[in-house]
Amino acid sequence: MNLTNATPGSLLREVARLYTRAQRVVADCCRTTSTQCYLLTELARSGPQPLSELGTRLSLEKSWVSRAVEGMVARGLVSKEPNPNDARSWLVTLTAEGERTCTELNQTLDTHAAELLSALNERERAAVESSLLLLLKALQADTAANCCLPPPMAHKEPRTNPSCR
Repeated sequence: MNLTNATPGSLLREVARLYTRAQRVVADCCRTTSTQCYLLTELARSGPQPLSELGTRLSLEKSWVSRAVEGMVARGLVSKEPNPNDARSWLVTLTAEGERTCTELNQTLDTHAAELLSALNERERAAVESSLLLLLKALQADTAANCCLPPPMAHKEPRTNPSCR
């Protein structure tokens, strides 16, 4: 990529691409498939979800989600129970082992991010952090970034484990 002629959009895409690739390598995707890793982190972030909502949140087909969840159930990372709000669907929830795996994953990813940012001086790190917070706020307000997210479930309790983001 030619950085002298780079647009903000191309820079952001390149940063996202390289960072995502590096995080996948560092994390080894929880020793799971990429799909299972995405599902695991989404459950940690948003709490128990109906199987269909997980697919919607991650833009994955129902068959991919079903297979991935079955593999995670077999490994003891999630449980799958009848949904009390919809008898036709399943509610997927992290188990204690799933929570532990998520905590381990987040610690690994946080360490990688700290190592990456350690190449910057203190002022540069502060500028990056400030910029990331501004970008996060803009993305949270962007309808395109949130178009596929269903409204929060009414019965869902807030997550209490801050290490699973």
